[in-house]
Amino acid sequence: MTPAGQRRLTRLMVKAVRDSVRAGKAPNLPEAGRVLWGAFMALHRTRSYGGLGPNPITYQEIEAWCRLARMPLEPHHVEILTEMDREWLGGGKADPAPRSGITPALFDAVFG
Repeated sequence: MTPAGQRRLTRLMVKAVRDSVRAGKAPNLPEAGRVLWGAFMALHRTRSYGGLGPNPITYQEIEAWCRLARMPLEPHHVEILTEMDREWLGGGKADPAPRSGITPALFDAVFG
């Protein structure tokens, strides 16, 4: 895949995640992105959650899924998946807010 093609597919897939989060329904996917959408949804279903909410999909989880599903992904596919995940974690907003709002005073209040 050419760098320009990868950038275009990344934009389309991030938009698909944004539209899916906002509308709450299946997005209109480009044909080249259907396998990536399936991979993203499979990984998303196994997402872990912590005290601050959902955790990002890790490279280890992607690698394990590739082995189990016998679905080889190229590095540019993994990059697109992580961009899709970043968009999902941001709630479909154009500029996601910072995830950590912990201040020293808040830390002291919680942990003494």
